[in-house]
Amino acid sequence: MVATLPLYLNALTGRGTHLITVNDYLARRDARWMAPVFNLLGMSVGVLQMAARTENGKRAFLVDLQQRSPHEDQDQLQMVWRKEAYSADITYGTNSEFGFDYLRDNMTMRLEERVQRGHYFAIVDEVDNVLIDEARTPLIISGPAQDEAENYIRTAQVVRQLRPEDYEVSEKDRSVTLTEVGESHVEEILGLPLRDPDRPEDITIEQARMLGYLEQALRAQYLYKRNKDYLVQARKVIIVDEFTGRMMPGRRWSDGLHQAVEAKKACPCRANLSPTPRLPSRTTSACTRSWPG
Repeated sequence: MVATLPLYLNALTGRGTHLITVNDYLARRDARWMAPVFNLLGMSVGVLQMAARTENGKRAFLVDLQQRSPHEDQDQLQMVWRKEAYSADITYGTNSEFGFDYLRDNMTMRLEERVQRGHYFAIVDEVDNVLIDEARTPLIISGPAQDEAENYIRTAQVVRQLRPEDYEVSEKDRSVTLTEVGESHVEEILGLPLRDPDRPEDITIEQARMLGYLEQALRAQYLYKRNKDYLVQARKVIIVDEFTGRMMPGRRWSDGLHQAVEAKKACPCRANLSPTPRLPSRTTSACTRSWPG
């Protein structure tokens, strides 16, 4: 309620104002609550929601008080192109959605493909969460790579057969390594060598790939715990934020770790993700610094 006055005042310039909050529910709830006031004053209201609900971040919503739906996440919301939501006088959204759009805009090849129209004024709700807790998690845009689900499933089955003497766990470094005994045991299970016994420092491309699968399978099996690091809902692995304890649907661990956890829990392994060229990882801080408000 308090944010209504400064948002309206700064929106009078015609340059657009933003309200940044911590989750999708709060973004759409607050936008709908304040929309009657803003509409009465002649202002339009846009709402950003997670990529999974908006065609991978291509769409967003405008608040339309006449549009009704039995579904809470669609009620009084009209789906529009992302740029149109940013063209509204006032735009509500989460820090991650503003951050991802900031990344995507800086990766476009043409100016007209950008969706954000600048960063004139913003109010940050729960600022300690957004600029301290959430800012510790880098925003990484990834693209699809080749499907390697079979290898993740295979290595998940291998690590379940290991004995305590086969591996060493370092909680401090968040790593798990095979011992010499463990490598021999894995080679016996797989039926193929992981290294050349005469020149162990020389490994083939295929051996390097298999060692990569094994590394992530070991981490998934012995470091990442269900109901602490992640939840499983509807056969999907959902990350739990280590700082806030909140679920982060739509987010995925990189470098094959997410697929390794999916294989561990017998969930369908979605296509691997490989990072695309990106800006420095502290995008939340970089993005918020561009708002003078």
